[in-house]
Amino acid sequence: MPGSQPLFQRVAVIGLGLIGGSLARAIRENGLAVTVVGTDKRPEELALGKELGIIDEAAGSVAEVVAGSDLVVLAVPVKAIRTVLEEIRPHLGCNAVLTDVGSTKTSFVNDVREVFGELPAKVIPGHPIAGSEKSGIRAADSALFANHKVILTPAENVSQPDLDKLKDLWEGCGATVLTMSVAYHDEVLAATSHLPHLIAFSLVDTLAGEDENLDIFRYAAGGFRDFTRIAASDPVMWHDIFLSNR
Repeated sequence: MPGSQPLFQRVAVIGLGLIGGSLARAIRENGLAVTVVGTDKRPEELALGKELGIIDEAAGSVAEVVAGSDLVVLAVPVKAIRTVLEEIRPHLGCNAVLTDVGSTKTSFVNDVREVFGELPAKVIPGHPIAGSEKSGIRAADSALFANHKVILTPAENVSQPDLDKLKDLWEGCGATVLTMSVAYHDEVLAATSHLPHLIAFSLVDTLAGEDENLDIFRYAAGGFRDFTRIAASDPVMWHDIFLSNR
């Protein structure tokens, strides 16, 4: 049963933004790992993660965070994945499970194949369908995944025991886990998430450039507020998503 005992000994979270930070916090609060170690290219966010008790240990490098970890979670912008994979590869233990939280799966699988020469059985792409317009470690919320879906897109050669453990981990964070193919995931998310975000960014940007924008925003109703909330999402993350899901 998830939560009855730790599923993993040492979980490494690379990237302590909203999703990475929330997952680290949820794993800790639900007792799903003995130790949660984090790293981030922003030293102040990393220090804050330790100070706020979101992670047990702060690692100064990817090599340090990966060493000895039996689960490694990549929570960095999509376009940064390949570089991080190249840093990880020499230090990743042969028994470590590798997963991600990115919104596009084809690009992740392609990056893994480029760096590793194959898609190893212990690499399990993942995507939690949860989020917020907020970003950064201060926004980390252990309940972010509760009553939300997490999609895993395992390959045919996946290690079934590792897939089961990863499912248990997400369920232990309160999520409902679904599995589907990489291509189908990207098709579904393009229609339900990526295109709506692109439309929201474009609409708000266009209206903000209008001469009478003060009046436009002054008379906007609740529906438009939803557009502006979506358009306030992390532009770097969404820039990468749009370029990665054709």
